[in-house]
Amino acid sequence: MAAASRVLPPLSLNTFRRRKIFQRYPLQKEISCFIFAIQKQSCNTKLSFKKPVWDFSLHCAARTFTSVGPSETDKWSKTSFDSTGEPVDGGEENFERQLQELFDEVKTMIATGNKNDAEDLLRANYEAVKERMNAGARGMEEAALIDVIALGFMVLGDLKFVASLLRMLTEVINSLTDDERLLDPILVHMGSLYSTLGKFDKSVLMYQRAIDIMENKYGKNSVFLVTPYLGMAKSLGSSGKATRAIEFYNLAISLLESSRGIENKDLIMPLLGLGNMLLQEGKATEAENPFLRILNIYTKLYGDYDGRVGMAMCSLAHVKCALGNADEAIRLYRNALQVMKDSNYMAMDDSTMEKIRIDLAELLHVVGRGKEGRELLEECLLITEKSRGKEHPSSVTHLINLATSHLRSKNYAEAEHLLRTSLQIMAKTVEPDDQSITFPMLHLAVTLYHLRRDGEAEQLALEVLRIRENAFGEDSLPVAEALDCLVSIQNRLMKDNEMLLEHLKRVLRIQEKDLGYESEEVLETLKKMVLYLDKLGRKAEKLSLQKRLSVLRMKFKQRIRH
Repeated sequence: MAAASRVLPPLSLNTFRRRKIFQRYPLQKEISCFIFAIQKQSCNTKLSFKKPVWDFSLHCAARTFTSVGPSETDKWSKTSFDSTGEPVDGGEENFERQLQELFDEVKTMIATGNKNDAEDLLRANYEAVKERMNAGARGMEEAALIDVIALGFMVLGDLKFVASLLRMLTEVINSLTDDERLLDPILVHMGSLYSTLGKFDKSVLMYQRAIDIMENKYGKNSVFLVTPYLGMAKSLGSSGKATRAIEFYNLAISLLESSRGIENKDLIMPLLGLGNMLLQEGKATEAENPFLRILNIYTKLYGDYDGRVGMAMCSLAHVKCALGNADEAIRLYRNALQVMKDSNYMAMDDSTMEKIRIDLAELLHVVGRGKEGRELLEECLLITEKSRGKEHPSSVTHLINLATSHLRSKNYAEAEHLLRTSLQIMAKTVEPDDQSITFPMLHLAVTLYHLRRDGEAEQLALEVLRIRENAFGEDSLPVAEALDCLVSIQNRLMKDNEMLLEHLKRVLRIQEKDLGYESEEVLETLKKMVLYLDKLGRKAEKLSLQKRLSVLRMKFKQRIRH
């Protein structure tokens, strides 16, 4: 089953709870190119390797490579640098040119399928620079070459070696003064690499030093600062420092507005980052303006019927969902799908198109328009079957989603048929104890419960519990979900109330640990525990939980008011 596919929210035996739809889509295919455009148009110095090769490293790692014939791997390892690692022809500009050529050669090799040749070339240069460092060299040439090698290994996906190279590079740059000619672009690259590795505190330090250097070199109003500002914003946001991240997004936007105008496409990336950050912080009202601006910019530049306009509509639809304006969100989603279909912006079976249909289907179900939502889910299934075959594992997601829809409409027989079909497909592609099989299995247990086939339902729920305990650990949320389902089934089978209460206590512990003491899931579990304590006549424990439940309910009411 494709890991990237979206399955609708797991089923509850009692009710379906509305959840926010929040899925960030890429707004345009060429979005990563705009930073290079800024530098290319504005840079007076000849820093050819300064263009954001880090963008390439972030976006090309997942590219599908095809094999071609052998390439001249030895060419660069011999002619770029001699046996001591010195540039053959000497001179700063020549050195920068060779760095760019080295990275271009690596990118070309990888893009054409010669990953082994690319790695050999990078390692040859790594050995050369390591030899120079062992001899005591710690200058800008060593730093620049390590930087390019690290970027190359990032493209290859060797994150462990990238981390090692960054440690080596940090040792070199710490000994360099801020007036070194190539230091600021190297620091920007390092900031991006550390961010990709999830080391956001180190990323922030690199970006901050780069910003300080560039502000002194070019002034605080220079468009050069857009690149490190955006990198800083991303790293700060990822480390939970949203307020400062928003400040840097706004700084980048202000710089671009003053130099490019208020309707330039270079504004898309910072506006998108700002909008998503505001949404994550629950500031949907403030987030609406950035996404509206993105839509207006694309519409003005490309017309009403361009695929990029459709993607911008989807982002704006997310905001409308967060604001509670479901009808407007649905209208935007539908228009977006139509625009992207008519413009042939992407293939019908593209994963992004699939996510949009699923998000829209989920929203339609939430507002009670299940039939329309089901039609979209059926469309997803038909497109997948047409492009990949009827029993392709990726169809399982759509079968489960359709089954979920039928369950919501109480069409249990059709839900059972779809879920059994999905299990048959999965049985051919995964091991019997693979955790992925538990998703349709648990849905089927719920379906059988509704069909009053409690014995079958219990056996399935127990099997799900066993597999998930082995796969995720006994104190994991997937285990809590299985236990919660099992309690409802075993309750109707008249199982021992004491045992069921112990199950719920375990569910509560997991939810408190992973979701917090004041989550909605905790509230629902407390309600069930109160009922069982009442059945068992344990009044003191019941009163204690009722007090906690009362406080939680009051807090939820206050949240709804605000």
